[in-house]
Amino acid sequence: MIRLGLCCIFREQPIKFRRKTAKSMLGLPRSEQLGVLASLCRLNAGALQQALRYCQAHGIGDFRINSQILPLYTHPQLGYRLEELPGGEEIIAAFARCGTFCRDHGLRTSFHPDQFILLSSPSEEVTQRSIAELNYQAELAELVAADVINIHGGGAYGDKEQALARLTRRLQRLRPQVRARLCLENDDRIYTPRDLLPLCLAEGVPFVYDVHHHRCLPDGMEVAEVTESARRTWDREPLFHLSSPRDGWNGKNPCFHHDFIDPADFPAVWLEPGLDLSVEVEAKAKELAVNRLRKDLADRVVLFPDGE
Repeated sequence: MIRLGLCCIFREQPIKFRRKTAKSMLGLPRSEQLGVLASLCRLNAGALQQALRYCQAHGIGDFRINSQILPLYTHPQLGYRLEELPGGEEIIAAFARCGTFCRDHGLRTSFHPDQFILLSSPSEEVTQRSIAELNYQAELAELVAADVINIHGGGAYGDKEQALARLTRRLQRLRPQVRARLCLENDDRIYTPRDLLPLCLAEGVPFVYDVHHHRCLPDGMEVAEVTESARRTWDREPLFHLSSPRDGWNGKNPCFHHDFIDPADFPAVWLEPGLDLSVEVEAKAKELAVNRLRKDLADRVVLFPDGE
């Protein structure tokens, strides 16, 4: 069964997640800051409930939750705990209901934190900030029943081998709630599947295979070979990424994502009978792209069931 995933936001559906800039908040008294943040968190919990209901009704089995769904949560001056917000218990309960909905309907949720999560960095300060952000992601993941916190390898800092060694050591500093969900993904600039798979296999870290990144930054491994190796890193349903190049594979820069997915870019090996796989669709048209891909694949593979 293929479970198609929607990433973070919607193109046409009136489902919106709210943010606030730190600059607009810093001049407010703390009580007003907490009031504004409580309102945003409450609205975002409601938007997440709407998003999950949409996914369930349209056969979208996975939803990637925006990492800033709790705005400014780890900001050095504005950071907060949900418990200290006005109506905090109600907000916590609203997010917990999202997790219950996912469990009841077999939906999957994931997080893909921003690029500043750098466990391979030589800087201890950067490392500490990265770990703090991962702790936040794990706390929210507990509430909403998310089983994936996916990050990239980070920079190479002039020595890829040493950077990966640092990343491996930093894994030991992570809380169990983070380690239980942490995954590593290949990127299109530095770290290929050949770089990351040995670490993932040795350390028990699931590998999120982004086939588009791999096509942009090949390493001599075939898609089928990476797919099989990646599957062995998972103790649950694997989660992979798919996108198509905006200007085609012969365009100037194939790294940029298209609005939709070219069905020819969906690896044939992922369509083999008996393969259970979550595939997050990284396409600019968001739910429109996922819905179109469902139609394109309907006669070729068993898909996560439509809830309607």
